[in-house]
Amino acid sequence: MTQQRADIDEFLHNLDRWIAMQQSMLQMFKDNEEKVAESDRLEIIVNTRLAFNHMMRTIKAFDDWLQDPFITINAPKELLVDVWRRTIKILEELLQLDIDHTSGMRKTLEDYAKNGKLNPLVVRFREIGSAEQEQRRSSGETTTISF
Repeated sequence: MTQQRADIDEFLHNLDRWIAMQQSMLQMFKDNEEKVAESDRLEIIVNTRLAFNHMMRTIKAFDDWLQDPFITINAPKELLVDVWRRTIKILEELLQLDIDHTSGMRKTLEDYAKNGKLNPLVVRFREIGSAEQEQRRSSGETTTISF
């Protein structure tokens, strides 16, 4: 077997492993979906963050993939168009999720503030963080704090 063929075989084997791992993750998230929806708030947050983390990892891998000359030279246009179209659908869904969630949280926080339901300790940390952020901004520093 030539070295070139061995390299291609290794590359294809790595793709098989990636596909199997992604299929496993997909099944795990699907299997866990109902359980998480019935869980407490902390478990929902942790599982949502795990999902976001895996999405970011997948997006990073996809971005790396689209920067690889071996892929970009050999990818058929139809496959690239499919990736583009599906990516835009995912982006639209993500943006709508962000808009809906942020709007809902804004309304909730406004209602809680009006009714004195905000946790005073967290409010105080936010005030301290905002004051420190303003102080850094006025001194030219760009690091931010978020609570």
